[in-house]
Amino acid sequence: MMKKNVFVGIGSVVLIVAVLIGLGTWLYSGTGSVYYYTQIDNSRISEGKPRDGVIDLQGGMDYSYTLPAYNEKGMEKDITFGASRKLREGAFLKLTVSPIRGVVEWSEAEYEELPEAVQKEYEIHLSK
Repeated sequence: MMKKNVFVGIGSVVLIVAVLIGLGTWLYSGTGSVYYYTQIDNSRISEGKPRDGVIDLQGGMDYSYTLPAYNEKGMEKDITFGASRKLREGAFLKLTVSPIRGVVEWSEAEYEELPEAVQKEYEIHLSK
C-alpha cells in the first residue's frame, strides 16, 4: 500500500514538472506572436530611472516608447516597448508581440515593407 502511494506521488510530481516545462517552452518560443508596425516619435519617449537594487523586469532598457501601432489588418493599438538607446526619429519598426510577454523583438522596416493596410493608415494620418 505504501509503495503505491509513493509511485502516485512521484507520478504527480513528474506530471507537474512536465506541464511547467511545456508552459515555459510555449511562453518563450514565440508561439502565438503577432506583428505590429509603428513609427518612432521621440516626443513620446520616457527615460528609465535607476532601480536602486530592485529587480529590473524590463531587461535594463534605458528608454521606453508607448506608440500607436497597427497589425497587418490595420487595427490600431498602443504598444509599449523598451530600447537601450533613442531610436531614429520617423523610422518604421516591425514589432513581434507575444500574448503574455509583450514586445519580444523589434526591427527597423522600410515603408514599402509595411503591409498595405498599415501603409493606408499612415497615408490617412499624413493627410490630416
